[in-house]
Amino acid sequence: MVEIAEAAKIPFMVHENWRWQPWYRAAHDLLSRGQIGTPLLYHMKTRHRDGVGPNPFPRQSYVRDLERFFIDETLVHHIDTGRYLFGDVNSIFAQARTLNPAVRGEDQAILLLSHASGLPGIVDGHRYLDPDPPGPVMGEAFIDGELGVLRISPTGDLLHEGKLVWRFEPGEGYRGDSVGATQRHFIECLTTGLPFESGGREYLEKTFSAVEAAYRSLGEKRAIGLSEIVGS
Repeated sequence: MVEIAEAAKIPFMVHENWRWQPWYRAAHDLLSRGQIGTPLLYHMKTRHRDGVGPNPFPRQSYVRDLERFFIDETLVHHIDTGRYLFGDVNSIFAQARTLNPAVRGEDQAILLLSHASGLPGIVDGHRYLDPDPPGPVMGEAFIDGELGVLRISPTGDLLHEGKLVWRFEPGEGYRGDSVGATQRHFIECLTTGLPFESGGREYLEKTFSAVEAAYRSLGEKRAIGLSEIVGS
């Protein structure tokens, strides 16, 4: 798809709406303004209790039969959001397993990412517990910095050392109207000529290649550099 779009000179953007969820946009702004100083480590968690029992994932039952499931379908969004917040990923080490016998592919995974800046990050997820407290984030995140910890709560609020520094105001739309925000970005780039945040080539080589690296890591039981994936 990327090659065909490039050859035809057709603008091509991947609809990656997670990076447009408002709590991640707010976190990006706070990090850019030095709220927690230099980041030291981050940990992004995904939780949603729809993967239990003999009929898991009732709203997306097709995922039960996927050979590659949880990293490919869910954690790809966290990888891309990590790229948005902290820059490009250099390498990734993955562990995964299948807990529910009704699911073919992996339904739990832990990823250790290393970014070009040297920053390490942890992305972990499963679909056996709901976030606590409940909220639209489908998990939570912690970003350690020299000046304290920034937490993205399941409610969408941001807390620095336990103190509220940004409040999510619920409204219409999917997860903070992130779909609408993605569509507005697409239209703006079409009209202004600015580059897409998740253009096809960039997404292929910097986000999807990290997913491919994760699956190769599962097979080879070692960290895989994205340079081993891109162009292979």
